[in-house]
Amino acid sequence: MSDNMAEPSLTECSAVEIRAEIRAGRYTAHTAGLAPGKLQCNLAILPERYALDFLRFCQRNPKPCPVVGVSETGDPMLATLGADIDIRKDVPRYRVFRDGVLAAEVTDISDLWADDLVTVALGCSFTFENALIRNGIPLRHIEQGRNVSMYRSAIPLIPAGPFRGQMVVTMRPIPAERVDDAHRISARYPQAHGAPIATGDPRALGIQSFDLPDYGDPVEVRDGEVPVYWACGVTPQNVLLEAKLPLCITHSPGHMLIADVAEDAETPIFSQS
Repeated sequence: MSDNMAEPSLTECSAVEIRAEIRAGRYTAHTAGLAPGKLQCNLAILPERYALDFLRFCQRNPKPCPVVGVSETGDPMLATLGADIDIRKDVPRYRVFRDGVLAAEVTDISDLWADDLVTVALGCSFTFENALIRNGIPLRHIEQGRNVSMYRSAIPLIPAGPFRGQMVVTMRPIPAERVDDAHRISARYPQAHGAPIATGDPRALGIQSFDLPDYGDPVEVRDGEVPVYWACGVTPQNVLLEAKLPLCITHSPGHMLIADVAEDAETPIFSQS
């Protein structure tokens, strides 16, 4: 299945149904536009001895790293985010890093799971996209079945332990007359990066090649539109890479964990009641 095209039949499915397709290996593409109303999550899976410093880093940099869930050590289940979530199988695609080098990109990490691993789930901007669409703000990458454009910026982050670096941002072309609305709507979702951090000239953020995103797909900015930038959950992936941990596992950019909690939950905790 093409990585750039979401399976049309899944666009009306529940989060549980989509995860079942992912777990069975039948869906490995990006999750933009899927499960409207549900929280989507970036992932960082790392050995327990690094987890406290990483959580400190996230607490100091909440815009790109909004923590929405943390597993028990060695437990692959994320009970606070959904029914029967198995973090080893329920993400369309994972990246495996060893000593700061990308070692593999896989669709199942069961054979890599260990008793000392901790999963940190972080909010994703795919969550507020659903709210923008509901309010009549078009998102071209979803209309075209593409992944969102993501760029490395020069914005410095507050370090913690071995974790440091610069922010990654997402970009969406927004009609100029709707930029204020996009800011107001996304600000309601602090667990999904919240309001934009900038608009306009990419050079002001240190972005050198606007037509060639570092991650995701290029998206045209048309006349009457403004590039709008949000903090991005790929940021901790870069930070983990630079820390050169012996092992860490992340989602592949755009390939998120879809939770059962509502996208606008102030404290994302799943309950079956």
